[in-house]
Parts: sequence; C-alpha cells; structure tokens
Amino acid sequence: MDKPRLGFIVGTRPEAIKVAPVVLEFRKFDSVETLLISSGQHREMLDQSLAVFGLKPDIDLGIMTAGQTLTEVTSRALEGLTKTFKERGIARVFAQGDTTTTFCAALAAFYLQIPFDHIEAGLRTDSISTPFPEEFNRRAAGLVASLHYPPTKWAAENLLKEGKDPKTIHVTGNTGIDAVNLIVKTSSQDWFPEHPGRVILLTTHRRENLGEPMSRIATAAREVLEKTPDALLVVPMHRNPQVREVLMKILGDHERVRLIEPPDYEAFVPLMKRAALILTDSGGVQEEAPALGRPVLVLRDTTERPEGVEAGAAKLVGTDQKKITGEALNLLNDKEAYHRMQQVVSPYGDGMASQRVRYWSLKNLGIDSPGVTPWG
Repeated sequence: MDKPRLGFIVGTRPEAIKVAPVVLEFRKFDSVETLLISSGQHREMLDQSLAVFGLKPDIDLGIMTAGQTLTEVTSRALEGLTKTFKERGIARVFAQGDTTTTFCAALAAFYLQIPFDHIEAGLRTDSISTPFPEEFNRRAAGLVASLHYPPTKWAAENLLKEGKDPKTIHVTGNTGIDAVNLIVKTSSQDWFPEHPGRVILLTTHRRENLGEPMSRIATAAREVLEKTPDALLVVPMHRNPQVREVLMKILGDHERVRLIEPPDYEAFVPLMKRAALILTDSGGVQEEAPALGRPVLVLRDTTERPEGVEAGAAKLVGTDQKKITGEALNLLNDKEAYHRMQQVVSPYGDGMASQRVRYWSLKNLGIDSPGVTPWG
C-alpha cells in the first residue's frame, strides 16, 4: 500500500520558520511521505530560513515577480498549487497562519476535496481588514479546514464561537516556539560584543504601518535612544523599499543606530535574546520574545495574539509617538516594571506543538504514533 503523501506549503519567511519544525517531526516517521512545497511568495528570506533547519523545498513554484499585486500573487499561487496537488497526488495539505499562500493552499485543497490542516488556526481581530489581508486569509482558511490547530485556548474558543466542530480542534501551542527552542540549542551567534550597554531591537514592516505611522515609530525609537545613553538601537530592515526609505531617513544618521539587513533566523533568535527591549509590529516576534524572557511593545492598535498582553509579557502601544516613547522609557528605567514583564512564562507554547500536530494528523489518517501531553 502506498504511503499517504502530505504536502506542507510555505511562501514567506514566517511560514518557513513555523512549518519547518513540523516537517522535521513528520520526517521522523516512515508511515507517510512529505513534500515541502514553496509558492515563492517571498524569495531570498524564505530559502534562507528553511536552510537554517536543513530544509529546502521539494517543489518551488517561483511565483514572485517584481512589484507583484495581491491579485497576481493569489492567481499564480492558486493555479500553481492546484496543479501540484493534482500531479503529485497529495493526500493531505498543511499550511500555517494567514498569508496569501496559506489562503491559496486552503482554497486549492477545497476545490480538489483534499483535507486541509490549518496550523496556527483561530487567531482573530475584530475587523476583517486588520491586519490586511491576513485577517481575511486566516478566516477563509478556517472555513475549509478539516483539522484546526489553534496555538492557545483563546484561539480555540474563537473557532468554537464560529461553529467549528470541537472534534476537529486540537490546541497544540505555537510551532514558532518549537523553532525558537531548536535555534537556542544550536546557534553560536554573538551580537555586538563590543557594546557593553543595552540593545533595543526594532522591527516594523506591516502594510497598515507604512507611511506616517512608520515615521512616528522611527521618531519615537530615536527619541528613546537619545534618552538612554547606554543603548544601541538595532533595526533589521524589511526589504520593502517603502520601509527602508522611512527608516534610513529618520534613523540612518545616528551613531548608536545599526540599520542591518534581515538576519537569517539562526542569527535573529540570538539577536532577540541580546535585546533588553523589543519594539515590533510582527506577529511572530510577539510570540517568540516572551519565550526568551524579553518584554515586547507591540506597534499595533489591535493584535490577534492577546495572550501575551493578558499575561503581562507584552503591551499594545500602537503607533502613537508619545505612547511608544513613554512605555519604552518606563521599562528601560523602572527595574520592577521590567522584571514583571520579563518573568512572565510564555503563554504561546512549550516546544512540543509539532509533536501534537503530527499525532492528531496521523491519527486522523488512521496511523498510530507516540502521543504527547496536552497544552493549554
């Protein structure tokens, strides 16, 4: 009897990081065949991130083109994934999160009546347009999913409120924490050994923050730096030219600012660990930083990851310059406030999410495999 062929779909750097531990987990078992399929929605950063885990795509659709629109990405990804699923006889499709690639993987699987398993399911905000287009993508993927893998009880509750069958929902923790733990064990990257003081890490790239909001973010970061003489501000710059233009204009001439190229994941995890404080609009960093004991100020007005805020490991500060500056300086100058955030146990996972995904997916296929303790 042929082994079931499972398709794991990635298209962007965050997906690569969060899907990699799952692929590695499934490849420990010879009862299934795995294919790692890349849409190529992002190019260099995707391949770079997979390589950290010793992985490369088995199939690369290469859909990325310069100046691509969401419509073009969607049409090319849907066509390419549909063709691949049919030609390769994919028996089950796995995708993570909320990208256009994930949406297209779910839709292609639905059209072909292939079971679709949604990793990191159930994240929600109050508006289908925030974040854009991610909120739509994850809701749409959830409509057709056969199995839902929410990272937390909160995410599971969102799925139940939408009428999803409880038997299809399995809380796993976040596979991103699995990835962080793998890197912490293996990376030897040493950031800024010549700088004895603190490091503030800033990452910003979201569509809704482009333009004036990003200018306020960068200006606030510069103000915090001016009032913290021992600090070094490190800013990995997203490859979007609109992001780079703002960051270079406002921060590029400061002697204690380091505008750097996006490091690969093997180096980025130690950079987060080196930081005393992290300012970010990234969803993944919101999850990863608490696992490393690093306080996070979230540069967004809403978040689909409220568990960190509720636990006290993160604060929503939006893009208001005054608020960002005030909250950052408070944490950098108030040891008790800093310590309270630093000591919060990560609400996002225990490093065994991939094992739980593997257990429930194989069980659904009628294949026995070792169990794991529940999460959440």
